Amino acid sequence: MPIPTHFLSLTTRMILQVQPATHACLRHWKRRAADIPDPELRRQAEASIAAKTFHCEGGSLYGLLAGPRYREAVAFIVAYQTISDYLDNLCDRSTSQDPQDFRALHEAMEQALSPAAPTTAYYRFRRERDDGGYLAALVEACRAVLARLPAYDLGAGAVRDLASLYIDLQVHKHVRCDERVPRLKAWYDEHRDHLPPMSWYEFAACAGSTLGIFCIISQLFNPATSAAQVAAVKKAYFPWVQGLHILLDYLIDQEEDRGGRDLNFCSCYENSAEITARLSHFYRQAQASVAVLPDAGFHHLINRGLLSIYLADHKVARQKDVNTISRKLLRLGGLETFFFYLHCWLYRRLT
Repeated sequence: MPIPTHFLSLTTRMILQVQPATHACLRHWKRRAADIPDPELRRQAEASIAAKTFHCEGGSLYGLLAGPRYREAVAFIVAYQTISDYLDNLCDRSTSQDPQDFRALHEAMEQALSPAAPTTAYYRFRRERDDGGYLAALVEACRAVLARLPAYDLGAGAVRDLASLYIDLQVHKHVRCDERVPRLKAWYDEHRDHLPPMSWYEFAACAGSTLGIFCIISQLFNPATSAAQVAAVKKAYFPWVQGLHILLDYLIDQEEDRGGRDLNFCSCYENSAEITARLSHFYRQAQASVAVLPDAGFHHLINRGLLSIYLADHKVARQKDVNTISRKLLRLGGLETFFFYLHCWLYRRLT
């Protein structure tokens, strides 16, 4: 079946293939989470699945690049995203603000991408440790899929590079409030010579997405995929597609993050006009960067989908400035983006 390149075909495949496979995987991990012995770890694991299901639903669309093996790709995506969401919850609501603890927890994300690597004690720097093997099982689920990918070596370096950036971000942004921005700025300074012009907080946003990993892994199920194609996907997704993804996420979370005193990268912009201009720039660059990829139409559709999925969220209507920015951004994607937005708006309110 061909890769979808327009809204109706993507929606059909999403409903008939991707969502059933995704929800089957999520039900499995939800049952595992309910059996976690430690009450705090269990609470955070269950909350991460309940509140962030749409992360797995959106990420699993990349499974369509795997063709007939899409279920295997979806199994990897759901397990890896569940690790990401669970650890994000643990760090956001952490009983410690210890960077050693955060890095140890995120060793799970490194080891999930290394089928032959030894595993470590992820909870060794915190009081809560007994998860009943939940995090280790998620890691093994990812590794089991990668072990069946004959061409994984072609993409292993690229996905580990992207994971390394993600992990660094998670460590730096979850330490004590007074340390976060200095650490993030110093980290940006280490990388700025290899980046297009952008601010430290935009770089941080670009590092905070798992989409490049999902895209590369799914692409590797196609036996015709080459090392050059993997490199092209990585270059397209980091920084532009990933930056668009996470900046949209922060855009709609501004009110919530102010209430929780959490660092929000969109709040670093001077005003709404600058937010609109920079997110518009990221969208245009994302669309241009994926134009050279195999199945470029699919990737263009995904970028439009990012606008639709995030801007259809309930949080947008509650924030006057965000609502104004949302309308301007939706115009960038044209008529197809608007129809996708309506679909997402209805789906969010009927499910």
